Amino acid sequence: MLTSLLNIELPLLQAPMAGVQGSALTVAVSNAGGLGALPCAMLDPDTMRRELTAIRAQTGRPFNVNFFCHATPVFDAVRDARWRQSLAPYYAELGLDAGSVPAGPGRATFNAGMVDVLREFEPPVVSFHFGLPSEELLAPLRAWGAKILATATTVAEARWLEAHGADAIIAQGLEAGGHRGMFLSDDLAMQTGLFALLPQVVDAVRVPVIAAGGIADVRGVRAARLLGAAGVQVGTAYLLCPEAATSPLHRAALQDPMRRDTVLTNVFTGRPARGLINRFIAECGPISALAPAFPLATAAVSPLRAKAERLGRDDFSPLWSGQNPAGCRVVAAAELTRELGGA
Repeated sequence: MLTSLLNIELPLLQAPMAGVQGSALTVAVSNAGGLGALPCAMLDPDTMRRELTAIRAQTGRPFNVNFFCHATPVFDAVRDARWRQSLAPYYAELGLDAGSVPAGPGRATFNAGMVDVLREFEPPVVSFHFGLPSEELLAPLRAWGAKILATATTVAEARWLEAHGADAIIAQGLEAGGHRGMFLSDDLAMQTGLFALLPQVVDAVRVPVIAAGGIADVRGVRAARLLGAAGVQVGTAYLLCPEAATSPLHRAALQDPMRRDTVLTNVFTGRPARGLINRFIAECGPISALAPAFPLATAAVSPLRAKAERLGRDDFSPLWSGQNPAGCRVVAAAELTRELGGA
């Protein structure tokens, strides 16, 4: 059983959501009996250490620490220049100097430095997006007994993860918010909805399968369990919880009944991720051939986002959301965890 494998009370995992949460949400979910998660792809070592210290101080329950393990792209100066040129009108509109913005990765891939920080805390669960890192990096985690989780968006990816030692697999349907976990192919046409993907993955592997994508209420949890899921992972439904760090602009968009449409877009980071439609997506995407490889697109967009947000606008903000934003409620994370986990 998943609960036995992860030593949790409820078969419910909180999806790690970089940029919209910190340790407060992790702790609330874990203390309620689920598996809280801390996203670390955007954290430097000192911040990671501080957040992990806060988690250890507030809960004795298991928790999950999540990382990206993408291949670091080679910087392409020509492509970066074309991307910045396409954004020049926005820089002019907001009175920003495009030439003063340095290039940068935005998100770090799992590395030895991160392993060194983790050794200090020995988290019981470590999860990965975009495949798995090398066995050299995984070995220390296994040595202290960490369970390894990873995301699959196709049956082929699920089989690959099982063959490479994943203890459980998160089947991510097309409905899921945030970045696609795809890693064997970048063809979006191969992506399927959760309830088509889930039973195929359950039949293809022997390890527990966790359903993710569009699950925001008890009905979704029950449907996933009927299709063979050992548990569910929920993300978007937590975004309005007081323990989440979701910005006021993002919260307002999620609660706006006129903004229910989501799309997969690469204009914020260079890799497909699902979010609510805003001006930037509508005018430059949703999928742009100009966007540099993930995660290099982020650097040029970040100043636009920061300036627009100071003006009270979400024009350039990634408003990550699954296809069921109507499922978001202003409710304590512990209450939501117990409600969905007990379904």
